[in-house]
Amino acid sequence: MDFVGRKLIIATKHEKEKVIGPLVEKQLGADWFIDTLFDTDTLGTFSGEIERKEDPKTTLRNKCLLAMDSSNCDLGIASEGSFGPHPALFFAAANDELLVFIDKKNELEIYARELSVETNFGGLVIKNWNEAEEFATRHGFPQHALIVKNQQEDFDYIRKGVNNKEDLKQFVNDCMEKYGSVFLETDMRAMFNPTRMKVIASAAQKLMEKIISKCPECQTPGFGITDSFKGLPCELCSFPTQSTLYHQSQCSSCGFTSTDYFPNGKRVEDPMYCSFCNP
Repeated sequence: MDFVGRKLIIATKHEKEKVIGPLVEKQLGADWFIDTLFDTDTLGTFSGEIERKEDPKTTLRNKCLLAMDSSNCDLGIASEGSFGPHPALFFAAANDELLVFIDKKNELEIYARELSVETNFGGLVIKNWNEAEEFATRHGFPQHALIVKNQQEDFDYIRKGVNNKEDLKQFVNDCMEKYGSVFLETDMRAMFNPTRMKVIASAAQKLMEKIISKCPECQTPGFGITDSFKGLPCELCSFPTQSTLYHQSQCSSCGFTSTDYFPNGKRVEDPMYCSFCNP
């Protein structure tokens, strides 16, 4: 299955094509483009004015298909980010990026995910300029932009993409004077957040690798890991641990399945990670 020379739309209004486009060009040979009139914000905004009504995967798929339909293109890529507590690492914030590649012509849908703790995601009610300055420094300002609001869930006053100290000070003081309160948060839109852009790039690379990986049985693109199974035995007691024993890959077209044991290069786990030896 060849993608060389085919038109491919990258569904974005936040400059994600800067990291996705070169990979598409180099690894797929497709001719990518963006539609500046397609507004991805209609499906939800990070700052909250427009609520994301569907789960991330459904929103992602809808975004890609809408962009493809609006540009009359049968090949597309989209990404959708989520931010919040890490599902396994307590007290750590996480950036969860999901990407999809859709090929209507060949009836393909291929997904890739990158879950990273590399994020500056955060928000805080601040009472004065000193607190605002401390928050800004802690969250990578001015390389990473901020959003100034009167309240976290209120949008009477909102200034996005704030990335210089003079504007930040003016907006904080203005908001405090008008509303008596200020909520600062990180601007998580990709073009205002270099850390998030790196996570998107990593997810995009995973997506490319999955697209060019073909099923050994039927040669359909997208053959990759679909499940991970715990149970790597403890080196001391041989009891199963929570560490990965094997990965399973399955073809979405013909159903062919393969199993890859010891994917992390070790056949036993250190007893310190064993709930029996080190309860």
